Amino acid sequence: MKPVPVHDSLIIIIEIVAILVGAFSGFVEARRKRMDLVGVFTVAFITAFGGGTLRDILLDRRPLFWVMHQEYAILIFVLALIAVPLMRTLRQILSERLIVIADAIGLGLFAVAGVSQAQAAGMPLFIASMMGVITGIFGGVLRDIVCNEVPMVFRDGKPYAICAFFGCWMYIGLQYTGVSDDYALWTSATFITTLRLVTWKFDLRIGRH
Repeated sequence: MKPVPVHDSLIIIIEIVAILVGAFSGFVEARRKRMDLVGVFTVAFITAFGGGTLRDILLDRRPLFWVMHQEYAILIFVLALIAVPLMRTLRQILSERLIVIADAIGLGLFAVAGVSQAQAAGMPLFIASMMGVITGIFGGVLRDIVCNEVPMVFRDGKPYAICAFFGCWMYIGLQYTGVSDDYALWTSATFITTLRLVTWKFDLRIGRH
């Protein structure tokens, strides 16, 4: 049975949730670095849209997804205005744990959105899975670079991109079993998020001692 791409409306829902989560991790990191409003907005913007932008460029999709849906960019702008005073109030409880949790959720949602978009564009399965990984990790990579940090995906030795890769193949496999698109998508996103949090919680590392 040939997989059927996820319905556009479902992808939009997934993208909105992923953008919100990605923006939150950007807000937290920017405030930790004591950035002003412009810095907070910039970091949140590239975290939320970086992975999807690279995916669209590689898939030669125009306009870019956040250009097609300008409400996404407007949402980040409004949230940045709200986040700056709010983050000052909540600075005491902000921690690396919050960033990791937000990253894990965003990783799962963005990855499955990316692989489904790549399949819809007719990409081979392995390329589609890699597009999912790129969509999932690249926003966080850009965030860390702009914040003058070695990207988390490269420095902590804990599976990150690997979690996304496995989850993308779970999504592909579930599609071939004939289950509904929404079940395949949410199950795979939950798997990626859970796997990432488990590896972080138990300090599981690959290629580093």
